[in-house]
Amino acid sequence: MRPDFSKFPSMDSLLSALKEFEDRIDAIFIKHILEQIVDSIKTNPIKYKFEKLNRKELIDLITELAEVKITEVLTPSFYHVINATGIILHTGLGRAPLGSNNLQQLKEVTAHYTNLEIKINSGKRGERLEHTSVLLQLLTGADDSVVVNNNAAAVLLILNSLARRKEVIVSRGEQVEIGGSFRMPEVMKSSGAKMVEIGSTNKTHLHDYEAAISDKTAAIMIVHPSNFKIIGFTQKPEPAEIITMAHNYRVPVIYDLGSGAFYDMQKFGFEYEPIVSDVLSQGFDIVSFSGDKLLGGPQMGIILGKQTYIEKIKRNHLLRALRCDKISLTLLSATLRQYLHYPTLIASNTTLKLFSRTVKDMKQLSNHLLRLINKKHHPNLKIVSAEGRAGSGAYPVYPIPSLALQINTQRYSAEKLARLLRLQEIPIFGYIMDDCYHLNYLTIFDEEIPIIAKTLNHLL
Repeated sequence: MRPDFSKFPSMDSLLSALKEFEDRIDAIFIKHILEQIVDSIKTNPIKYKFEKLNRKELIDLITELAEVKITEVLTPSFYHVINATGIILHTGLGRAPLGSNNLQQLKEVTAHYTNLEIKINSGKRGERLEHTSVLLQLLTGADDSVVVNNNAAAVLLILNSLARRKEVIVSRGEQVEIGGSFRMPEVMKSSGAKMVEIGSTNKTHLHDYEAAISDKTAAIMIVHPSNFKIIGFTQKPEPAEIITMAHNYRVPVIYDLGSGAFYDMQKFGFEYEPIVSDVLSQGFDIVSFSGDKLLGGPQMGIILGKQTYIEKIKRNHLLRALRCDKISLTLLSATLRQYLHYPTLIASNTTLKLFSRTVKDMKQLSNHLLRLINKKHHPNLKIVSAEGRAGSGAYPVYPIPSLALQINTQRYSAEKLARLLRLQEIPIFGYIMDDCYHLNYLTIFDEEIPIIAKTLNHLL
């Protein structure tokens, strides 16, 4: 039997019940929310126990659901969260933290008009890429540059510009998945280029590249294995060998560098990661990488290379669809300027500062936190050795020595505590290991220690 929908209140009466919100949200939007809720109840009457509700209870239900929804849409969905996972470049938590050094410049650019595409001296139309090109040329030695909204877009644009309807040679051992199920073969297909696979998963020889070159070949592409590692019975030619051979056939070589380090990570005790300037000096024609990984900047796909190829990329109409806005360009420029002065680089670049942390540094953080936590809670807490990670595909098999606060309380299960910490005004993200909840000090900022202490004192 069809439910009796006649007991639904009028829209005017419902709007009247929610009048208190009209100083923050227009009535027309409140009405839309109410209509969605009413439609949902009519569509799923059993879920809402509609038949058992009298008219007053139905009004209370609708207004309660509407209040929740209105509060949700009025509240910003981006939060400051505390990353206690030990993963420095955590994709879910925004990858590279940018720090507060450049907020004033960002405020000036976003609060007012800015010279995004206007030349100050002449007053004539300018080019937005000029804001970053001088810095990138100086820091890397590249002829020219293009920046787009991420590295997948950079690879797509490069291939579409240089190899559309032509062939690109790639080793089978480099057909990576770059996250979110986006795979290199699919990116290449979307670009309009045809992938020519050579070699095997673990071994590719120089003669494999040379044998695949034909009059249809537009480029050879090398993909740096920044998010995976093949070990054991492996072999591949040195980049210099591939470049020399390819250039003999007048074929350009593209390098998808992935993480894109501008600083020698060996100084922090990590294994060697190719530095962008070193890569370009080897003779690669085009190099691309991410801005929000080891560079420590905003989400960005950075393309560097020889003038003739960069000019082709700049003429591609796809660039307009993939270009960056004033906010991203401001943040990238600010990040690049940090690299102009090495003595202050680590202090100014928040991401590199985290990578430079030592166990001694984390011990100091731990002692600070314990001093702020009520001593009666100390039996539930334990400082343990831990491992951190670079994250986002950088150093996939390289654990970073760290310390963590292990919390084991009878009051909450580890899952319950994790949920409670996520639901705080400033959400806290840690991890569960050995049925205990952990907060990893590698990624906790000094100023967040009092916040964590206050939260734990309240919950425990």
